[in-house]
Amino acid sequence: MDYVKAFVVGGAMCVIGQLLIDLTSYKITPAHILVGFVTGGAVLSGLGLYQPLVDYAGAGATVPLPGFGHILAQGAIKGVQTKGLLGAFSGGVEASAVGIAAAIIFGYLAAVVFTPKGE
Repeated sequence: MDYVKAFVVGGAMCVIGQLLIDLTSYKITPAHILVGFVTGGAVLSGLGLYQPLVDYAGAGATVPLPGFGHILAQGAIKGVQTKGLLGAFSGGVEASAVGIAAAIIFGYLAAVVFTPKGE
């Protein structure tokens, strides 16, 4: 049942993004949606509203873009609690460092293994 909940919640986030693209006649670009989702996740996390969704859906809520905003916000909050005001700047980066590093490493490996086709 956990897989179903994760699929439904993560899929719903994707549907929202697709509807934003389709219904706004491309006035809202994918870049706008990306920033909006990350910011929305951070704001909802700061207000304490995103953690219940994470508890319910697991990876369905942590893997998509709002989950990245959630991790940044939680890291910043923890950083402020442990290091003071400067922790607000370093906490988010520390909390998300593993995910960022994995994206860079796997992206690099994919670029090495697969040859891009020229246009």
